[in-house]
Amino acid sequence: MVIGGSQAGLAIGYHLAQRGLSFVILDAGPEIGHAWRSRWDSLRLFTPAQYSSLPGMAFPSPMDTYPSKDDVASYLQTYASAFDLPIKLNARVTSLTKRGSGYLVTIADEELMANHVVVATGPFQVPFVPPMGDELDETVRQIHSADYRNPAQLPDGHVLVVGGGNSGFQIAEELAATRKVDLAVGKRVPSLPQRLLGKDLFWWLSGVGFMKVSTDSRLGRKLSERDVLIGSSARRLRRSGVTIRRRLTSAVGRRASFEDGSDQDVDAIVWATGYRPDFAWIDVLDVKGASDRIVHRRGVTDAPGLFFVGLTWQHTRGSALIGFVNDDAAFIAGRIDPHLENRAGRVGRDSERT
Repeated sequence: MVIGGSQAGLAIGYHLAQRGLSFVILDAGPEIGHAWRSRWDSLRLFTPAQYSSLPGMAFPSPMDTYPSKDDVASYLQTYASAFDLPIKLNARVTSLTKRGSGYLVTIADEELMANHVVVATGPFQVPFVPPMGDELDETVRQIHSADYRNPAQLPDGHVLVVGGGNSGFQIAEELAATRKVDLAVGKRVPSLPQRLLGKDLFWWLSGVGFMKVSTDSRLGRKLSERDVLIGSSARRLRRSGVTIRRRLTSAVGRRASFEDGSDQDVDAIVWATGYRPDFAWIDVLDVKGASDRIVHRRGVTDAPGLFFVGLTWQHTRGSALIGFVNDDAAFIAGRIDPHLENRAGRVGRDSERT
């Protein structure tokens, strides 16, 4: 049983199908690609089309073009249909528990059994908003980047974007075309150009072996602790009219205060402050560590038959990227015992109950 039907879930599904194994993909959304269609309107991948393919099917866009979020959603739908992957939609999993030698998966009022479970829910789970947001005046419009779609959602006036990652930089630049925008950055994040000497960044990263550097190495572990801006930079943002601020330290009433002692009255705040993992629904021993983090080695846990795919830096920088998740998906599929997996499919069908 695969939990999650976005790129990671479809990639593992492809490899399970290629091995002739019996499985089903459970997805909480009403359609494949729903999570992508729910992102902000102007979002585009920072991987070009030729580095955005799932196994077995090239992304249907010209080389060196950057697919939109709707392009990605449509591709995922086409992919699932082309390989006839067994998917159950509107199937939000509410709990996963050990039951005998297998696992009990609960979906609303339905319970399913499987001998193997692959969790492929991805890195974007629960939007995180700092508690200081509670101190803001109710007239200040607050929105997390997960709910941001376009500038029309925000009032005219001064907008503060909080968060120095790719989302924060991209949203701040978009808003700067129509509003006065400040961007609060907690720490400096190194930036890389989208293109260098006529080639896309990922041509270089793949060519020098960066995308293969794993967390098994000292370098990989160090890299996994740092974020990198791709195609954005503080210099570019300043040219767009954005004021770069230091870390936001407090937000009371309508006033935002920053680490360097400066402050600014704001009319709206976009919290591009990332996500936190939410695996509270998994009640299995020896799987979770501090702060609800999954304990694994390249997606393999100490719980027999329980695997993960699509986690950030699960093994390499590409583990959570659409065009690079294939390696981890193939690895996990190879770790699933074919004989047990076929039997798990029969047990799952025979054990369904409401």
